[in-house]
Amino acid sequence: MMTNKMHTVIYTGVTSDLLKRAFEHKEKFVGGFTNKYKISKLVYYEVFQDIEYALQREKQIKGYLRQKKVHLIESTNKGWRDLYKVLLKDSVQKYA
Repeated sequence: MMTNKMHTVIYTGVTSDLLKRAFEHKEKFVGGFTNKYKISKLVYYEVFQDIEYALQREKQIKGYLRQKKVHLIESTNKGWRDLYKVLLKDSVQKYA
């Protein structure tokens, strides 16, 4: 899940390359909804080996009311920090 600077919008999506996709949002390479609402901060993610499970989970989360999404985010990221930086750091260390 991604959000904007003020956390007023929560975007849920699915991708096979989270680091790349988050970068695309940060650099505004993605148009539409995420560009309109300036969504660039990765605040929650789950990893799946099977794309079908990932798509089912995406639909489930999209059906949640905002408060349930907030609770899900805060269950692992109370400060709503940008997890992109953590992913990037882990990726650099992995290939260093």
